Amino acid sequence: MDIINKNNKAYYDYHVVEKYTAGIQLFGSEIKPIKNRYTSIGEAYCYINNGEVFIKGMHVGINKESGKYDNHNPYRDRKLLLNKKEINQLIKGVEAKGMTVVPLNLHINNTGLIKLMVGLCKGKKTHDKRETIKKRDQERDIARNIK
Repeated sequence: MDIINKNNKAYYDYHVVEKYTAGIQLFGSEIKPIKNRYTSIGEAYCYINNGEVFIKGMHVGINKESGKYDNHNPYRDRKLLLNKKEINQLIKGVEAKGMTVVPLNLHINNTGLIKLMVGLCKGKKTHDKRETIKKRDQERDIARNIK
C-alpha cells in the first residue's frame, strides 16, 4: 500500500472510531495527477446524500500534458464506492451518535487501484488536543535521546 496523501489534521481534530476503505469514482484525466501526488484532502469532508457517500473539497490537480479541453474540475464532488452494509453503518453513526465521516488518507492498494480511507470520527475537545500534543512531544524527545 503506497500512501499518496495523508490527512494529519483529521487525526488531530477527531477520535477515529471506525475505518473504511472506499473506492472513488474518477475521470480518466484524474488518474495521472493522483499518482503524481498532485492532490490534497486536508480541507475535504464527506457527506451522505440519498444513500450514497460523496467527498467534497478534495483537490485533484489538472493534468498538464493533456489539452485544456480534456481536463476535469479540480474540486468536483466525487462519489465514494462502499458496500451497502458499510454505508448503512455510516448513516447510523452520523445520525444517532453525532459523529462525522472524515477522509483519512488516499492510497494505492496492492492491485494498483486508488482507494480512500474514510473514518467514522467523533470530535475532540480542546483538552484532548493538548494531550495529543503532549504525547507527540514526549515521543519526539524519547526518539532524540535514543539517537
